[in-house]
Amino acid sequence: MLGTIVNSLAIIGGSLVGLLFNKGIAQRYKDILMSAIGLSVVLIGLKSALATDDLMVVIFSMILGGLAGEALAIENRLEGFGKFLEKKMASASGDTSAIGRGFVTASLVFCVGSMAIVGSLESGLTGNHQTLLAKSVLDGVTSIVFASAMGIGVIFSSIAVFLYQGLITISAGFLKSYLTPDTVAQMTSVGGLLILAIGLNMLKITSLKIGNMLPAIFLPLLYFMIRSII
Repeated sequence: MLGTIVNSLAIIGGSLVGLLFNKGIAQRYKDILMSAIGLSVVLIGLKSALATDDLMVVIFSMILGGLAGEALAIENRLEGFGKFLEKKMASASGDTSAIGRGFVTASLVFCVGSMAIVGSLESGLTGNHQTLLAKSVLDGVTSIVFASAMGIGVIFSSIAVFLYQGLITISAGFLKSYLTPDTVAQMTSVGGLLILAIGLNMLKITSLKIGNMLPAIFLPLLYFMIRSII
């Protein structure tokens, strides 16, 4: 768990630095910064979405995952979590959506991708934390930029990273045989589409309910597990 703990702390530290910059940035600079981040997130999403050629698994994962997320009302629950944090912090801004937006955006970017999956597996199976430590540096720098544009919600993505990567690390022995390169590529591709959608929302081109599509990330793994049993 050392790698995951360091990763979470790096996000917290980077977010705190970003919040210091946030207070001294004029709104017009925040707007252009948000546009630049949005375009960058779109690029990250596009690159990740092309990780696999098995499009049918990706398509069905998106469809079924979206339906499952809609039934579970994940988006509403995330917004509720943002409002809960807002009340606890007694913020005077009244913008309860800002915390949720920063939390969801940063959580997806930090959790989705091969480094999170492979690094957590290495940490759990061999005690090698190098991949997660390298990811910690990248996430720390990214969180500075995110927090400076999206506010304090980014810092709470450290919770999602800790739970997500920690669960993979703890379950590494069981998941190792199922997380084949193809499965990881499919999960990365699905995650890439979600990151792409996040970028489009940040650019105000779309208003997609990304939270309701989160279950789609794990469906390639579930598909492989069922197929291996059958």
